[in-house]
Amino acid sequence: RHGGREGDRFRLPGAADELRNMASAFPGAPALLIGADATETAVKAAPLDKASVIAFATHGLVGGAFRDLVEPALVLTPPQQASEDDDGLLTASEIAKLRLDADWVILSACDTSAGDGESAPTFSGLARSFVAAGARSLLLSHWPVRDDVASRLTLDTLNGAGKGLSRAEALRRAQLAIIRDAKVPGSAHPATWAPFVLVGN
Repeated sequence: RHGGREGDRFRLPGAADELRNMASAFPGAPALLIGADATETAVKAAPLDKASVIAFATHGLVGGAFRDLVEPALVLTPPQQASEDDDGLLTASEIAKLRLDADWVILSACDTSAGDGESAPTFSGLARSFVAAGARSLLLSHWPVRDDVASRLTLDTLNGAGKGLSRAEALRRAQLAIIRDAKVPGSAHPATWAPFVLVGN
């Protein structure tokens, strides 16, 4: 999770570890785009149609979050010189043009289940775009996610699914583990453990 817009507002220092931990849940050599490598150009050039699991640990923006942003987007690392093809924002329309063959797309980011704008239906934005691009299942967030909790929920859900649990059951158990952990501040409050939702198979 890293982006350069508005300084530290988009810096998420735990993202690199979160992605590495998620990658460790799968066999083989993962392709990791982290920090300065996590650009629009790199994402669009990656062989995403060969990946069964794709994860983004970044900020999600709803349409209208900025004056010139009319659709939802994921924040990536901006280039030194912005262009029409790479301005640091992977928008819903750009996502829909990607070629995916992914069993699971994980969006460990804030507000990734939101619609195209404030009045749009839930799941009409980024989720619809990833499905259009070829994703069969998604793990999305309903509201801003705490960095520490997001990392744990996504990793525990992945590990549970990797051990034969259904994705829904794996997520449920990951949420229960957060609720029961007294070391997590506010662990029992739904705002802490309930941001994520599964969409698709």
